[in-house]
Amino acid sequence: MMNLHVVSLCDQADGWKFDLGSFGMSDVNSLRGIDLNLLVVLQALLTEQHVSRAAARLNMSQPAVSHALGRLRELFEDPLLIRQGRRLTLSAKARQLGPPLAQAIRHIADVVGPGTFDPASERMTFRLAMSDYGSSVVLPSLMRAMRRFAPNVSLSVTQAGREAMLRQVLEGEIDLAFGVFPSQPDRIEHEELFTESFLCLSDAGHAPAAAIWDLDAYLARPHILVATSGEGTTEIDAALLSIGVTRDIAMVLPHWSAAPRLVHGTDLLLTIASRALGTFENLSGITVFEPPFPIATFSFKQVWHERKNADQAHRWMRNLVQECC
Repeated sequence: MMNLHVVSLCDQADGWKFDLGSFGMSDVNSLRGIDLNLLVVLQALLTEQHVSRAAARLNMSQPAVSHALGRLRELFEDPLLIRQGRRLTLSAKARQLGPPLAQAIRHIADVVGPGTFDPASERMTFRLAMSDYGSSVVLPSLMRAMRRFAPNVSLSVTQAGREAMLRQVLEGEIDLAFGVFPSQPDRIEHEELFTESFLCLSDAGHAPAAAIWDLDAYLARPHILVATSGEGTTEIDAALLSIGVTRDIAMVLPHWSAAPRLVHGTDLLLTIASRALGTFENLSGITVFEPPFPIATFSFKQVWHERKNADQAHRWMRNLVQECC
């Protein structure tokens, strides 16, 4: 018979101090001499693949987590995390440890009782990735809800192309990515937030007679193309190619928010996701019309790694985003 200590971590300058609950278990003599609190740190390190982020996840200092990593390396006789350039990657042994470790910790949690996430009192940061379109349609309502229900929870938002965001999710660099993802790699979960369609913008002074926009008038004008770096053919150009035509692109830029202002006073046309229009305060002098050819609607999604499925804080954030959208 031995006591198995259940972890509640707090950090002190002279090392770790644990608020310990304990319960008796039999047939675990092989665990004598092993600090099982280290396994919680190991799980955070395997999930985040980053010492600082693991420390933030556990509410510990970076030196304390680095010290724990050293002890874990001795325990498993393996580096576990290997530096490659600016990143840490998992060793082969660490990849093998991940699934059984997560299962073991879940079993312990079931014995002790389910953990809870209290958004009103938790202090943590979620790392999100999205385009400025995503920022304009998701963040305003999300931040209002967070300031009301989770005032100590913060967001760190970055921007990247689709493939880069999926890579960041896979590698644990971000918690959630938002965008148009026609397909997702293995181990990536997704949830549709809304379905989006397109509208076209033109300067009112450059509209055709009686503002009749047919396909010929549309193709006769130069266009603004909004595409983040590394993107392939947009949904708009794919729709045009499907009917055997292309448009004249006068400008390519990565920012949805700047594009409508470039239409004013020019002969340029902009085809834009309809929800983005609601974020612009002044559309005076701008004609808004339906595209004169069919463009398929698209699904705007949030995506995350499957290892986050059981994370109560992460699940709370996903649900809040869904409600806000």
